[in-house]
Amino acid sequence: MGFPVIRPRRLRVSASMRELVRETTLAPSDFIYPMFFHASLTAPQAISTMPGVFQLPVSAAKDQAREIVKRGVKSVILFGLPAKKDPRGDSGCDPDGPVPRAVAEMKSAAPDLVVMTDVCVDEYTDHGHCGILTKNRAGEMVVDNDATIEVLAKMATMHARAGADVVAPSDMMDGRVGRIRRALDESGFDQTAILSYAVKYASSFYGPFREAADCAPQFGDRAGYQMDPGNAREALREAALDEAEGADMLMVKPALAYLDVIRAVKEASNLPLAAYNVSGEYSMVHAAAKAKMIDLNRAMMEVLTSIRRAGADLILSYHALEASEILNA
Repeated sequence: MGFPVIRPRRLRVSASMRELVRETTLAPSDFIYPMFFHASLTAPQAISTMPGVFQLPVSAAKDQAREIVKRGVKSVILFGLPAKKDPRGDSGCDPDGPVPRAVAEMKSAAPDLVVMTDVCVDEYTDHGHCGILTKNRAGEMVVDNDATIEVLAKMATMHARAGADVVAPSDMMDGRVGRIRRALDESGFDQTAILSYAVKYASSFYGPFREAADCAPQFGDRAGYQMDPGNAREALREAALDEAEGADMLMVKPALAYLDVIRAVKEASNLPLAAYNVSGEYSMVHAAAKAKMIDLNRAMMEVLTSIRRAGADLILSYHALEASEILNA
């Protein structure tokens, strides 16, 4: 039986009907809002490549937490910019650094806000790489995997001690989830969850983030530890390894160019799955809207819906607050 008996347009005749049968929906509680706290700032500083996004002083953390909760967003993830950097990223383990201080302030102002922290040393090293450097047999500088995971374990434990609900290692070192889990448990933080950046590609879409977090590599690139964009089966292997090591949630990053990977990981794992709608994806929507090529709000909501439709349970996005304002209207 077909047309004229079958008419799919019957379910599109009005906004109410379309909403009734909508398969994929968005809510402010689906979002995790990324934030940048700078140890040396006394006032917000705009990030030129990311319209509407700022580096923030720690003194703004309480007000920010209250505003975020007011918008209906339930979670944030914090990145830190230290006053000084060094080859090992030691300031990333400073209990008086911008992230632990901001965690404490935000939890004090909004106890029910789920505060996550990015666990990586790239923001704290003077070379911009995600780990401790060593020379390989060819005399080239590379990231030392096993030395780095010891630093990450220390950083994650320090974040948990400050009050973080979730720690999120983003470095792509082998074995870091298991090492962090052991460190947390041995320090009495067995209730602190791990959101693993399990599937993180060496992507060109991170460009604006390099300014936001002041972490552009000073030499080479990150292809030696982040994933090759051509690989999908490897994503399933990485996700399975992190799940086996004790990750509580998994993440795919970036989102838009990897919707197929989001779907594949979702089908392979029962863990909650996040996807990071990264800085380049955010900024190109704003740039196209500024050039009057697209409608900002419609494009933004379409992008976010596509990530949910692909299978993401949670979306890390710089759009979170503006999208929530639309959803709350």
